[in-house]
Amino acid sequence: MALLLHIDSSVQGNRSVSRNLTARAVGRWRAAHPDGTVTYRDLAAVPLPHLDPQNSATLSAELVDEIKAADVIVLGLPLYNFGPPSTVKAWVDHIVAPGLSIDAESGKGLLGGTELIAIETRGGGYGPGTPREGWDHAHTWLTHGLSLTGLQPRFVVVELTMAETNPAMAELRPLAAQSLADGQAEIDRLWSAGESAA
Repeated sequence: MALLLHIDSSVQGNRSVSRNLTARAVGRWRAAHPDGTVTYRDLAAVPLPHLDPQNSATLSAELVDEIKAADVIVLGLPLYNFGPPSTVKAWVDHIVAPGLSIDAESGKGLLGGTELIAIETRGGGYGPGTPREGWDHAHTWLTHGLSLTGLQPRFVVVELTMAETNPAMAELRPLAAQSLADGQAEIDRLWSAGESAA
């Protein structure tokens, strides 16, 4: 039976764009896998502790096993202060674990069989030619941070999410609406004909 691991990290609750988009993705997956199972982890509501000498090994084993059991991970990744939420950083720190997610002898990643869809939301604009091009450190960090495990994120990016509530960004609202529509359309194509069959 197919299994999806749904992870949210936004602190914005019902106002969260990333939460709305991960829910859309999970709904899309459920439609394609009516007999599938979804496991949910909310890193904002139940944050993971930072690495520590006493308990990290047990928690790392639990989190890695959770990934190994899943066919697909849908991760909500809002951009906070140009980087990932600290809760996502803690999750990655726990799952990059030699002997669990990385073969201790060969160094080969052991999680490459799991598909990872990272739905990233950015309040501003960070694309080519913008004043903050290159300031999105979550995107490259997640790719590099997970590379040792074999996980390879596929990103769906929606930006300018603050345009609707920030008067200073009012003129960017049409671009924000287009970015959201493009992201929703990309999500709706997931797990359809020609996409991954996981």
